[in-house]
Amino acid sequence: MSISVNSPSSMPTTIDSGNSLMVAVIAKNQQEMEGQMALQLMEAAQLPVPQPIGNSGHIINTTA
Repeated sequence: MSISVNSPSSMPTTIDSGNSLMVAVIAKNQQEMEGQMALQLMEAAQLPVPQPIGNSGHIINTTA
């Protein structure tokens, strides 16, 4: 199935549904890949939380 578009622009005047579907799938895959890359970049940029050293500040006296 193909759709004809009547426009004087330099754009293609016919759209083949098979090719349109293939382009949509490729675009979706590209977006997913970019999303994964962004997540990896954010995870790599996180600074590790330093662990406390010694007992200072760990023992809390709750009795008054």
